[in-house]
Amino acid sequence: MTPLQLFLLVYLLFYFGTAFFWRSYQTWRATGVNPYRLKTGESLHHMTGLWLRILSLGISGVALIYALFPGLYFYLGPINWLNTMPVTAVGIFLLLISMAWVLLAQAQMGNSWRIGIDDVHETTLVTYGLYGRFRNPIFLGMRGNLLGLFLVIPNALTFAIWILGDVLIQLQVHLEEAYLLKQHGSTYEQYCRHAKRWL
Repeated sequence: MTPLQLFLLVYLLFYFGTAFFWRSYQTWRATGVNPYRLKTGESLHHMTGLWLRILSLGISGVALIYALFPGLYFYLGPINWLNTMPVTAVGIFLLLISMAWVLLAQAQMGNSWRIGIDDVHETTLVTYGLYGRFRNPIFLGMRGNLLGLFLVIPNALTFAIWILGDVLIQLQVHLEEAYLLKQHGSTYEQYCRHAKRWL
């Protein structure tokens, strides 16, 4: 196993372990509320949640194939002209910065953090830290993560994951912002005037 293959496995294990499982456990332990609010069904929010789960499986799958089954990697359609040291270095940098950014944003959100829209439990609108400048820092970090993965292992599948993931994240942001506007009203409108959606 090459250092890059090992890095990807360790990175994804740490990323999913801390950003999703550990953070979910911390939120549940502090509030008694399951923060995982992506459900299945026929609504747009539910369908977006389903595709985001499929996307997570795709990310894990492509990393496992790359690291553990290199003979199968050819079938993912490698983009060889992007497979250079500078591109890989930029990708690794994006992965590391994005993970740190996501973890910081989650910590600042505290017990208001959810995966999806929680239409059952009222949450506090967080407007300090990263949220004082950006309305969606966690999603911004996730977008950087997807781009970083594509640059580290550029192939047809990671390209599709990057593009589909970005579309799904944009859609989820619009759904969540519409819900927050409904929940917090003029307070959220005022917040949107000084905090940018992205950068």
